[in-house]
Amino acid sequence: MTQHMPKGAGSLTFVLLMALLKQKWWRTEMPNSLICLICSFLFCFNAMAQELKLCGNFEQGELLTGKAKNALKVKLSDNEFEVNDKGEFLIAIARDEVTTPILEVFYPDNVIHKYQLEIKPHDWDIQSIKGVAQNKVTPSKEDEAEILREQTDVKKALSFNDENAQLSKNGFVLPLKGRISGHFGNQRIFNGVPKNPHSGTDIAAPKGTKIVASGDGKVLLAGGNYFYSGNMVIIDHGQGLKTIYAHLDKTLVNVGDDVKKGELIGLVGATGRATGPHLHWGATVNNVRFRPHSLLEKNINQCVVLQKGAN
Repeated sequence: MTQHMPKGAGSLTFVLLMALLKQKWWRTEMPNSLICLICSFLFCFNAMAQELKLCGNFEQGELLTGKAKNALKVKLSDNEFEVNDKGEFLIAIARDEVTTPILEVFYPDNVIHKYQLEIKPHDWDIQSIKGVAQNKVTPSKEDEAEILREQTDVKKALSFNDENAQLSKNGFVLPLKGRISGHFGNQRIFNGVPKNPHSGTDIAAPKGTKIVASGDGKVLLAGGNYFYSGNMVIIDHGQGLKTIYAHLDKTLVNVGDDVKKGELIGLVGATGRATGPHLHWGATVNNVRFRPHSLLEKNINQCVVLQKGAN
């Protein structure tokens, strides 16, 4: 990781020190040894306050966890992520993120620390899927209203932000066990027509298989019978993190319900654009999609600590 010392870093420490040195009583009555001790404390305190810790797989399409005490928000490239009152945050690395993006950490007094990260590129596969209903590949004008309804509802749910929602420490689980039939990020080709990269992970399972919530949260969307996603559930887990469950045969929760990790939320189906029964499982932080299995992986040994001293 490359660190760049920001202009203005340590400004608060500098202002405090200058104010003290201007006081006559400070200069004449305080022993030099004590002055040095206090100055050292001020600079060490500032340095500790600017420590940045990042954990996770530094690769396109992955999730990072971070902590930066006293930070207000963080920004990776053009994507902003919220920081809680403990300095904790989540960063979703976009599928097509550049390999040397700039991470900005915003502090009070307009102080911004910048870090150049090193992101490993991912070699995305190409997945060709045949037998898709042709109207789901090349929709007619009559389908446009249904597509717009889906886009509007999903965008509203994914853009919702409850500032009081705290990310649970209970962790996450697979929504169901089954064969992975589609990987996150793969380029999709339907009936020979190139489409957008896959935004989640597909898990094949028999129709009616139980689907559980990956983690604690609140239901933002349920049902819909949408053109592409079919019946779906979107759960808000706090700190901008949401999980998505699509193509359900039946949803068993309602908007506004509080759910716990492992709680039944629906049944596997093949609604929407699907060639067979499966669950589309997706995850996003502040509208940036990432590989949902990242939620299950413990990356405590993949951490870096970046330290900022005073300017």
